[in-house]
Amino acid sequence: MMPFNDDALMILVWIAVAIMIDLIVGDPRSLPHPVVIIGRFISHYERLWNRGSPKQRRLSGVLLTVIVVGGVWGGSVLVLAILARLHPGLALIAELWLLSTTLAIKGLADAGRAIAVPLAKGDLPAARQALGMIVGRDTYGLDEAEITRGAVETVAENTVDGITAPLFFALIGGAPLALAYKAVNTLDSMVGYRNARYNEFGYASARLDDAANWLPARLTAFCLWLAGLLLSVFWGMRLHWRGALRGTLCDAPRHPSPNAGWPEAMVARLLGVQLGGTNYYEGVASCRATLGKPLESLRVDHIDATIRLMHGGWMLFILLSAVLMVGLGMIFPRLI
Repeated sequence: MMPFNDDALMILVWIAVAIMIDLIVGDPRSLPHPVVIIGRFISHYERLWNRGSPKQRRLSGVLLTVIVVGGVWGGSVLVLAILARLHPGLALIAELWLLSTTLAIKGLADAGRAIAVPLAKGDLPAARQALGMIVGRDTYGLDEAEITRGAVETVAENTVDGITAPLFFALIGGAPLALAYKAVNTLDSMVGYRNARYNEFGYASARLDDAANWLPARLTAFCLWLAGLLLSVFWGMRLHWRGALRGTLCDAPRHPSPNAGWPEAMVARLLGVQLGGTNYYEGVASCRATLGKPLESLRVDHIDATIRLMHGGWMLFILLSAVLMVGLGMIFPRLI
């Protein structure tokens, strides 16, 4: 586990360092990424085990989920323990690096800007191509509003999966638990679909991902609202923070995901735009409930506004976590 894990302030310091590593370095392709390794393992055993009767598929999916999540957590604990025996500094360096790999702050902001830059220049083909790198929907023929919608929805939703949820679990259990969360998230993204192939095999993965994201998604929506309030008051951004909390409570349950709707609905309300609607996947229409109200037409500068909200949201998430941990540490000094 993380050094000084009996000291909440030191835990926050290590997490802050890991955040700085992610912001500066991101995910360099020259280094092996744990999520890529996890994904290859899942892909290999999905091909081997996703067969038989529906009951067999569901049991195989449960087994894969237990093996992957438990293996990632146990393996990382073991590696850090071995490194700590060799030298405490090695364990600290390894944990900081592992923690940074669970975060996607720089990657998510860069992906949003990669869409916004050509879109602002009127280069729709380049913007569509950049959007296609981060979404599964068809991007051919999308106009500025639809490209913007795809970018805003993706940045908003992944604020939880790629930033605040890993931070949430890192605060509880260091790099091993944050990596275990990423294993859950990777399982869901690969096999947690409701279709003929994965409906049974991915059932356990999808339900575990829903449970893991339940609290972080709602805390993130609240932190996004606080960020919107502060950006409006102190930075002069035109955000519709009044009524955004109430609107999100109404909109979020309409999303097909029990968790993704919370950050998306909050961002939609803060920007004063409407998200959701119809997407196409390999030419097949998929209709979702709309989130927010179209007080403004979707345009390219909403992508930058969403990135600012994302940064403000995770910063406030850390700040509130720090206050909570320090407060609990004062009340229950033996537990924190």
